[in-house]
Amino acid sequence: MAKARKRKIVVIGGGSSYTPEIMDGLIERNEELSLGEVWLVDIPEGKEKLDIVGGLAKRMVDRAGKPFKLRATIDRREALPDADFILTQMRVGGIRSRIKDERIPLRHGVIGQETTGPGGFMKALRTIPAMLAICRDIEELAPNAWMINFTNPSGIITETVCRHTRVNIVGLCNLPIGTERWLQRDFSCTREELFIEFVGCNHLVWINRVFVRGTEVTDELIERSAKGGSWPRELLESLRAIPCGYHRYYYMKDQELAHLQKADAEGKPTRGEAILEIEKELFSQYADPKLREKPAALSKRGGSGYSDAAVRLIASICNDRRDIQTVDTRNRGAIADLSPDSVVEIGSVITGHGPIPLTIGSVRPEIRGLLQQVKAYEELTVQAGVNGDRQAALQALVANPLVPSVGVAIPLLDELLEANKDHLPQFFPRRGRSRSAPKAARRAATRR
Repeated sequence: MAKARKRKIVVIGGGSSYTPEIMDGLIERNEELSLGEVWLVDIPEGKEKLDIVGGLAKRMVDRAGKPFKLRATIDRREALPDADFILTQMRVGGIRSRIKDERIPLRHGVIGQETTGPGGFMKALRTIPAMLAICRDIEELAPNAWMINFTNPSGIITETVCRHTRVNIVGLCNLPIGTERWLQRDFSCTREELFIEFVGCNHLVWINRVFVRGTEVTDELIERSAKGGSWPRELLESLRAIPCGYHRYYYMKDQELAHLQKADAEGKPTRGEAILEIEKELFSQYADPKLREKPAALSKRGGSGYSDAAVRLIASICNDRRDIQTVDTRNRGAIADLSPDSVVEIGSVITGHGPIPLTIGSVRPEIRGLLQQVKAYEELTVQAGVNGDRQAALQALVANPLVPSVGVAIPLLDELLEANKDHLPQFFPRRGRSRSAPKAARRAATRR
């Protein structure tokens, strides 16, 4: 009998500070995944970080007894052929672009945040050309591979790939798995005893219903959450669901904006500026030749649970497990109030052929209004990001609930585009390239 082929995983954005977390999960469950090789890929500008992270990753693999081959490269076309899974975790423009996303909206009286509002909008516009370029290589070199996308804003990027490429993709966020862990602790139950019905899209997902050992505990969870003080009791009782943390920017917009403006006026660092310092510490530790495991300081970076979520998803696809996981995937009519081609964050049966979303039907108006508005913003952002369409970009900002008026949206858009022009080939084509040519965007380079 022929020996089964070992699987190949490629990590795009291999020089990321998150990579040791991913490596830890792959090492721990390498037998379950039947891993043969893992490639870490970055771009030439990211080679120094790739060398540092790759060195730590090699020491981690060596410590585990070399369960699979590890390679690193700045040429993704070298890494992609015959890949089974491709993990994407890139940040076009690096942390300094994130800081612009946080600072510029505040000057216009708008919340500045990495993945929601104008900040998430700009992160998407920078990322879309680079992601399309990666997808064209995947279509050619690894057409049967599954892309597991961590790159934020995960829902918008996943929807771009679904609508404009032939790549198999599933988007992931650590919020659902973090919620799962929280409820397991809160209700003293195992993962198998817990079922959470999530409804919504990435960073706009509601806990709609919760069951523990077959009994619905949604009302009890609402009561516990109301007593905890995270949300006003009146909101939770009228909503009849639990919002995710990112809903704070929508339901409590005035308070969040005032908090950010006060911090800005006092000269306090943004989250992006804080992360710059955290990453200096992390890479200093990563470079230590004595370090052979992910450091405890990595927990400060955020993103807890990504590794577990990714490895669990990959294992379920590999083994056709047909278990239920919450992922970002094509709607396919699961939420009747959204387009079948929209990407939603929803419980799905994970098969060898990918996710099959669980049907929800129409959602209540308490959820429907905000969900449809944000989804319209996301669809317009995809259109703008793919085509360099300034009119779609303006309408995306106008549709976004965090932007108060077109009078704010127009100058805000102008400043955001100008500040990011080096990473927006679809809006600012180089001489000799047509603005409308998507191929120009697809060849865009990414910067960590």
